[in-house]
Amino acid sequence: MSLDTAVFLGILQGFAELFPFSSLGLLVILPHVVSVTVPTSGARYLPFVVALHLGTALALLWYFRREWLRIVVGWLHWVSGHRTTQGRLAWLLIWGTIPAGIVGLALKHPISVLFSKPLLAAVFLVLNGGLMLWGDRQQHGVRQTVHSPSSLTIGQTLKIGLFQILALIPGMSRSGCTISAGVSVGLSFEEAAHFSFLLATPIILAASLVEIPKLHGGLHGLAIPALVGGIFAAATAWLSTRFLLRYFQVHNLFRLAIISIGLGVLSLALVH
Repeated sequence: MSLDTAVFLGILQGFAELFPFSSLGLLVILPHVVSVTVPTSGARYLPFVVALHLGTALALLWYFRREWLRIVVGWLHWVSGHRTTQGRLAWLLIWGTIPAGIVGLALKHPISVLFSKPLLAAVFLVLNGGLMLWGDRQQHGVRQTVHSPSSLTIGQTLKIGLFQILALIPGMSRSGCTISAGVSVGLSFEEAAHFSFLLATPIILAASLVEIPKLHGGLHGLAIPALVGGIFAAATAWLSTRFLLRYFQVHNLFRLAIISIGLGVLSLALVH
């Protein structure tokens, strides 16, 4: 893989991971519709894609570094017997991560097979847009009853975590799924996005611990492209996070849902 390709895919990952257009889906589809040479079989491509995701996770970790520090300190206080709001948020993030973590480990190999099926990823991009339209309608059907992520119940958090499982499928956006679920349990779009970005960090870091070591040595020969791509993914993700947290202060998911459906339909036509 050339470094130019790694840079392009890194920018794409950093943008589409947080904008709800499924970075996984686009990373699977694009090599089949443009002149981008990548190892698209799941066993070779998955570690590289996870490396790009690691760049995104590190960007999120840096962007929310002060909050993560309060969360970790709050959790330490909680386990020592002193309950705090940040400690409760730490436990909610753990609960929200468990469903996708279990399913991701259990179905790792079947999921990796999907990385060579661009037509299926295009179909799921359309379904991803449909899910966001559903999430957008929840704003009108569900009164905002949860004013911050730390106010979520365990049941509400598990619902958001279950929606995060869908993001294991190329074409389904992690942020789109979890923001939609967050709104459906009573969060505002801004707070749902905030919780979604916090929730993305531990699951991506956990996946990285499993896959990144496979890039070492001559197993895939993708270590340098993965490093370069990860750096550009991190920079793009930081900018995307900053923009989207402001965007959701005044906007909902509708426009982004239509774009996702449009991308899916266009991808179906090009792949077919």
